[in-house]
Amino acid sequence: MSVPYETTAYEPPESPESPEEHLARLLGRALNSFELPDETIRRLDCALAHDSSLHSAHYSSGLHRSTYRHTWLLADGCALTLWELVHNTALPDNASQHELYVDEEELRAATARLPLPPDAPELELPVTLEPASLPEPRHEYLPDDSADHARRLLRRAENPDPPGEELAAVLLRTAFAHEITQAFGNPGRTRRVGPHFSLYEHAFLLTDGREISLWEVEHTATPDGHHMCEVYATEDAARDAMERRAASPG
Repeated sequence: MSVPYETTAYEPPESPESPEEHLARLLGRALNSFELPDETIRRLDCALAHDSSLHSAHYSSGLHRSTYRHTWLLADGCALTLWELVHNTALPDNASQHELYVDEEELRAATARLPLPPDAPELELPVTLEPASLPEPRHEYLPDDSADHARRLLRRAENPDPPGEELAAVLLRTAFAHEITQAFGNPGRTRRVGPHFSLYEHAFLLTDGREISLWEVEHTATPDGHHMCEVYATEDAARDAMERRAASPG
């Protein structure tokens, strides 16, 4: 069943909004934005990504209400949600009004005050949509000049096929935080006595919420046994390089 209420406010913009732009747009149109806790706004100032979805909608005799769920991924890996209520029940010209709430209980209380019948299932949108889930970070990131860390890692790569310029540019421009972990599991043909191999994952969190990893191989499989560093864009490429070096040192 289609719902005959205005949707122009929710048409996607010509270019994707940043989390800051999306929040500013919500606050700018909400009549009660001044009631939101200052702490909530401060936390949203460090949002890395956002997602919005229709939660429910209702239409009756020319009046409508709809609720939206807006969720942000924060730099600390947590998610924060604001609930938006849109309705045309208060103004004589049936113009839509927007309200924001920090939890679903407040949203329900505000919805219950609207002059719309709560028990008209034949007019209720028979759909409740869950928001597209934001990716949970796989690592415990620390903001620590991560773009510079990516730059130094790429500079010390000695392999002829390091990560491409496009990937490097993304990291140098938008890396926000990073974590380094050792990936265990040397190539099967590596002997106890012989070249030493270590594999590290350098995971980066970007300002748009994406996660990108570079894979560093440190080894001594060189003609004179000196230490060598190689950097790859994928774990498979890094492990393939370890296999080749282990099979044919130097």
